[in-house]
Amino acid sequence: MERESASLPNVGTGSFGCPAEQTSAVSERANAESTVSVIVPARNEEASLRTCLESLIAQTGVQFEIIVVNDHSTDRTREIAASFPGVRIIDAGPLPTDWTGKNNAVIAGAREAHGEWLLFTDADTVHLPGSLAAALIEARENGVEFLSYSPEQIAVTFWEMATLPVVFAELARQYPPSKVSDPNSPEAAANGQYILVKRSTYEAVGGHTAVAASVLEDVALARAVKASGRRIRFRYAADRVRTRMYRNYHQLRDGWTKNLALLFPNPGRLAAKSLFLWVLPWTALGFSFAKPQHWWWNPIFVGAFLYLTTRTRRANFDVAMQFLAASFGMPMFAYLLLRSKRAHATGNVSWKGRIYSGGDNKPSSNDRSPHKMTQPTPTTAGRLS
Repeated sequence: MERESASLPNVGTGSFGCPAEQTSAVSERANAESTVSVIVPARNEEASLRTCLESLIAQTGVQFEIIVVNDHSTDRTREIAASFPGVRIIDAGPLPTDWTGKNNAVIAGAREAHGEWLLFTDADTVHLPGSLAAALIEARENGVEFLSYSPEQIAVTFWEMATLPVVFAELARQYPPSKVSDPNSPEAAANGQYILVKRSTYEAVGGHTAVAASVLEDVALARAVKASGRRIRFRYAADRVRTRMYRNYHQLRDGWTKNLALLFPNPGRLAAKSLFLWVLPWTALGFSFAKPQHWWWNPIFVGAFLYLTTRTRRANFDVAMQFLAASFGMPMFAYLLLRSKRAHATGNVSWKGRIYSGGDNKPSSNDRSPHKMTQPTPTTAGRLS
């Protein structure tokens, strides 16, 4: 993955949003050794790409270039990217056998990048002012060459608001970010929506080419970096970046169907546990109405329901969404776990017009044939504390 040294296009440099007396010092630290290539893989992202690029173009305090990799989009993705002067647009190229589409796209972007650091970020992200320079400072101050942020999740529809707190609370419970960032812990995880990695480190571990068959490439890459003896850092970062992962029920269903069976070691058991925890308070409530003379059912209902709401607290959503999660999200989470388990077992996992399976089938030219899907280590992708 070696490339000749080249200067970056002057897409963005300068200071970022902080008090005037701090601007010079902060910018100087950020620029000390840093040029960044921002790589945005995009497949049919016309709904979100413009906002993403607007937030990236506005970054200051560091020299950077932006590369949008058009992954065989059939909508206005390429046209939107082309409307931003200075943004480089490349095509992902044919999808190799056994590779996932996203890996093919980011590999193409990394191949064309010139920066000392690489930022892999999704087209549905929105980057807060000054976040790129601040991320570089954070990486250096913590002595890491691999920094991943879990963005603030924007939830709009009913099922987004009900389901996301449950999913991300369970992920945070299964894979605490504090352990991920601990060099003495074997845990490794990342969120593919925001991965900032030093180019020399990325190339040393083989980059995305080494994990090209992994559908959860973010954590596979994080594990490779940590296994090489380098430190990684992962945290919830509402102060840096936000995203709306899914814009409707069907996207939410298909997205989590793709991921959940890989995220949790025993999805069937977790689904049963989630259903039990959800049924308990409602059973108690039913008995309190059926047998009002048995007063103890009321405190059982209250206690069990409060437990459900507090169980989602670590996902960093507000109280109203915790209430929705306790009322409706738990059974939905169980359904998605079982749906994901079945999809992976039958080799019928669909995402963005491509079907992945555990087989060795060669993908056809229209991307509808199965691609091989490996079983990567679970990731804490999402909104975590």
